[in-house]
Amino acid sequence: MEPFLVRALAAGIGLAIVAAPLGCFVVWNRMAYFGETVAQASLLGVALGLMLQLDLTVSVLAVALVVAGLLMLAGRQKSVPTDSILGLMHFGALAAGVIATALVRGPSVDLMGYLFGDVFAVTGEDLVWVYGGGALTLAAMAALWSSLLRLAVHEELAAAEGVDSGRVRLAFTLVLALTIAIGMKIVGILLVIAFLIVPSVAARPFSTTPEAMAALAALVGIASTVLGLSLSLATDAPGGPAIVLVMASLAGFALTLSGARRRA
Repeated sequence: MEPFLVRALAAGIGLAIVAAPLGCFVVWNRMAYFGETVAQASLLGVALGLMLQLDLTVSVLAVALVVAGLLMLAGRQKSVPTDSILGLMHFGALAAGVIATALVRGPSVDLMGYLFGDVFAVTGEDLVWVYGGGALTLAAMAALWSSLLRLAVHEELAAAEGVDSGRVRLAFTLVLALTIAIGMKIVGILLVIAFLIVPSVAARPFSTTPEAMAALAALVGIASTVLGLSLSLATDAPGGPAIVLVMASLAGFALTLSGARRRA
C-alpha cells in the first residue's frame, strides 16, 4: 500500500475515533450550528498563519478558541436570539476568511484545499497532531463525560447536583475547537463538522446507551473513511468529500431502516 494512502487512512480513522464522543454531545445539545460557525471562522486562522508564517494548526486552533469564546459570551445576552448571533458570525467569519486569504501576499493560496481538505496530502506531522491532539481530546472527554451527560439530560438538575455548567461547557468548547483544528487538513473547514454530526446521527437510532452511541458512531466514521477513500481511488473524486458522502449515505440508510422498523 502506498505511504500516502496509509497516512490518509490513519488520519481519517484517528479523526473518526476522536470525533465520535464529541459528536454525540453536539447532537444531544443541538450544537451543530455552533460547531459549524467555529469551523468556518477557522479560515481566518489559516489567513493569520499564512501572514505570520505560523503553523496553520496552531493558528486555526487559536482563532477557533477566540470565536468559540465570543459565541459563549454572545449567548448570555437576551436581546437577540442565539441562532441569529450564530448566523451573523457564521457568514461574517466565512466571508472575512475568504477575503483575508485572498489578500495574503506571496504564492496563491489553495482556497479549495483549505475549504474541502486534501486527505491524501496528510503528512507525518499532521498525524502527530491527529493522534497527539486526539489523545488529549479523549482524555478530556473521559473526565467530562459524566458531567456532560447530566447537563444534556437536565441542566437545572445537574446544577443542583453540583455540576459547574459554565466550566464544563467551556472545557467542552475548547475540546471541540481542538478537534476542528486537527480535522481541517483531512476534510476541510466546510466538511469537518460532518465528522462530528453525521456518524452520531447514524448511530443514534440503534444505541441503547450513550457509550454505545459513541462506539457505534466511531465505527460508522471508520467504515466511512475506508469506503470513502476506496471510492475516491476508484473514481478520482476528492478524498474528503468522498468520505463525507459515504458517511451521509450510511446515515440516510440508518434513518430509513430505523423508520421501517418502527412502522413494522
